[in-house]
Amino acid sequence: MKLRFWLPAILGVALFVLLGAGLTLNPREVPSPLIGKPVPEFALPVFSSDSIMSSSQLSEGEPTVVNFFASWCTPCLVEHPLLMQVSKSGNINLLGINYKDRSQDAQQWLQRHGNPYKTIAVDANGATAIDWGVYGVPETYLVSADGKILYKHVGPLTWDIWRTHFQPELGG
Repeated sequence: MKLRFWLPAILGVALFVLLGAGLTLNPREVPSPLIGKPVPEFALPVFSSDSIMSSSQLSEGEPTVVNFFASWCTPCLVEHPLLMQVSKSGNINLLGINYKDRSQDAQQWLQRHGNPYKTIAVDANGATAIDWGVYGVPETYLVSADGKILYKHVGPLTWDIWRTHFQPELGG
């Protein structure tokens, strides 16, 4: 008789503690199994060009910031002024990957808001984003000079995130 009373009470308290602990977690901190591993292989067309951007180009000796974005993405517009500002320094290798977007929409968006990227690859069907573990745009990755993923940020970049996680690795 006592066990029938205490067992549901103990399970209820345990569930309450687990749910309470979950509320303390930061939803922006999504662990990535790719941290410390080489970038997934890809070969994507370069925006408004006949050339191809491939994963091998991310291991050519300089750290790279890879930003998945789209013209239809409101949070992408929120982080865009930060990307414009850091690109003005000229010493950041910033690669954009345009995610599931129409070319003309992306072109208009970049003309209206500016283009901070040295190169923009087009991931029209989202397959490359899936390989990278993208949950939704914007997502930004820091890739080492030897092509390994060092950090992943989900959501719009802020100056605090930039200074804490990106700037130290980029030497500035």
